[in-house]
Amino acid sequence: MNIYVAGPMRGYPEFNFPAFHAATTRLRAEGHLVFSPAERDEQIHGEGLVKGTTGDLKEIPQFSLRDALGHDTAWICQHADAIYLLPGWEQSKGATAERALGIALGLEIIEP
Repeated sequence: MNIYVAGPMRGYPEFNFPAFHAATTRLRAEGHLVFSPAERDEQIHGEGLVKGTTGDLKEIPQFSLRDALGHDTAWICQHADAIYLLPGWEQSKGATAERALGIALGLEIIEP
């Protein structure tokens, strides 16, 4: 199954990347193809992108939220079979939008 990992980032230490990485590792171990927006951000901007940050976008001025969400939602539309929601997704504007897109597309919504 092709799974998109959605969850809160802003306001979390290191933008919650450790939670994204843990979920991605677990889902891949189960045999899924997984897209993690945290991994994509690190591929584009480098693995040290969020080290030591508090979750404020002002800390990473080279990052474009518009570009990231555009790419991420395109992946959901073109490839995803499911959206995997990390804890706290309800308070995330981005994860809420990604979940809504998944529902609109009839994707499976996984909330562990």
